[in-house]
Amino acid sequence: QEQLVESGGGLAQPGGSLRLSCAPSERKVSIDNVAWYRQAPGKQRDLVASITTGGSANYLDSVKGRFTIFRLNARNTVYLQMNSLKVEDTAVYYCNADLRWGKKMSNAWGQGTRVTVAS
Repeated sequence: QEQLVESGGGLAQPGGSLRLSCAPSERKVSIDNVAWYRQAPGKQRDLVASITTGGSANYLDSVKGRFTIFRLNARNTVYLQMNSLKVEDTAVYYCNADLRWGKKMSNAWGQGTRVTVAS
């Protein structure tokens, strides 16, 4: 069973927008520090953006000003808003998160969601 559920990928035109979401598969689990990675065919997996529990965010240089990572704690969900998409943003995007439930903690990866940017 996947511990993290991702959604929001799909096809977008250059200049378009998509929003990805990442949330625990079980309600009792809280999501702490989160990072989004992406992997294009034949390339390594790169860190795109990350956010701490306190809301401090960091970005890959090539997405600064275009992507925004944010969290809605009431929904226990982290989002990656992607604007001004470029063809080179095409990749499978993965969420990685520190999870917490009670006194237990773990780190988990989502199943990946495909983003294709093409005209």
